[in-house]
Amino acid sequence: MTTRVLARHRDRGQVTIEFLGMTPTILLTLVVLWQLVLVGYTYTLAGNAADEAVRAGTAVAPGERDGACRAAGLAHLSAAWRGSAQVDCGGTGFVTADVTLQVPVLFPGTVSFPFTVEGHAGAVEEEKD
Repeated sequence: MTTRVLARHRDRGQVTIEFLGMTPTILLTLVVLWQLVLVGYTYTLAGNAADEAVRAGTAVAPGERDGACRAAGLAHLSAAWRGSAQVDCGGTGFVTADVTLQVPVLFPGTVSFPFTVEGHAGAVEEEKD
């Protein structure tokens, strides 16, 4: 009977040790997944900012296009992405907007990756009365 009791207590704590061994792998996986979410969100923000910018750029006179386009492109970006954002508009007849954003590392507003994400949009200029 003592042999059975000893055999049962021999495996005690095994799950805890295995979990502690896997904790770094679990944390690394979560960090990588979060970074991928930030990359995808930055692509979404860049595309939306380009759409907003080109929409505003088509509704104003060509002389006022750059200011309206840039303001609309930056309007919906949070401060974390707005600081490094570049909004360029151009064209006559067919207006285009290009937005360039940097992808943050783990936390928006901190360090950014050295590569950028670009959003592009185009629309036909509206008729002015």
